[in-house]
Amino acid sequence: MLGLETIKDKSKTIAVVIRKNIKVKGLKFFSSPNYPFQIGFHNREKNTVLKAHFHPGHNFFIKLSQEVLFILKGKIRVDLYNSKKKFLKSKILKGGDSIFFVAGGHGVKFLEKTKIYEVKQGPYLGDKKAKIFI
Repeated sequence: MLGLETIKDKSKTIAVVIRKNIKVKGLKFFSSPNYPFQIGFHNREKNTVLKAHFHPGHNFFIKLSQEVLFILKGKIRVDLYNSKKKFLKSKILKGGDSIFFVAGGHGVKFLEKTKIYEVKQGPYLGDKKAKIFI
């Protein structure tokens, strides 16, 4: 799919890069239904209506934290690692691009003054409990 790149370590998905030029009609989810974090992209026509709804509470057990970075403005380099802390590759992202961290590890270098939205599961337990540094 144009504007979408899946980065893998063998058969395991590490991250999904979503470029600002992505071509989607309607709704496309980039996450597997069994992932603990769901991310999708809407490209809807004027006057499309999504029926009003709410999401009832559920008890979920989350084994893996996932996160999404949406680069509003600027430029970053993301370094991707597998679960054994082995470097896999780097990706450059610019304003309008996003990355969905599925598994493994990552580091970020800010190449320009940059604004990013970051979304991940909570609660956040602090660096000592929530992160294993590479």
